Amino acid sequence: MASMKHFLVIVLLFIITSCRHTSSKSQLSNNFSVKASTAQSKYARYDSLFKKNQDFVSINFDFPVGKPDAKGYYNAQRFQENHHLGDDWNGVNGGNSDIGDAIYAIANGYVASAKDIGGGWGNVIRVIHKYKGNYYESVYAHCQTIKVSKGEFIKKGKLIASIGNANGIYLAHLHLEIRDDIFMDIGGGYSKNTKGYLDPTKFINEN
Repeated sequence: MASMKHFLVIVLLFIITSCRHTSSKSQLSNNFSVKASTAQSKYARYDSLFKKNQDFVSINFDFPVGKPDAKGYYNAQRFQENHHLGDDWNGVNGGNSDIGDAIYAIANGYVASAKDIGGGWGNVIRVIHKYKGNYYESVYAHCQTIKVSKGEFIKKGKLIASIGNANGIYLAHLHLEIRDDIFMDIGGGYSKNTKGYLDPTKFINEN
């Protein structure tokens, strides 16, 4: 009799453990589904925008100055030099010689923001690009003038701004960032942590 009771206890424990395991697997599966659904919903707006405006899906990329190959400019502070999160494009004559020079869109895209955000950033344009099924963002900072508006679709090579100095904070140059996380805040421009940021020159050369 004792042996039978012992057997029943073991069977009962096995059933309880199995139920808990199944429940845990189900919960994990549900959590994964929720996260996947949330990720998809984040991009839903841009999926819809580019589906309706397919002519503005990116095909390839050029440099933002001296188009298409940055002729007459040099990269004064490269990606991750001094933990820099972008590239600083300066005219070859240095100083403020390039102030007012043209800044061009590096690819087809959608203008998500175009405004003066103050501080060391000054006038900033943020453009969303859909490219090979993925989303990227290009950020153009310290602009003297802005020539596009939020909500506008633009083509690669379009004049979008002019080179500035953030109201005299710097010598004139264009700070360019390319991000593969399009939902980040503007950030600080410098960091050892490069998650979400790409090397702009490398990305443009490869694409």
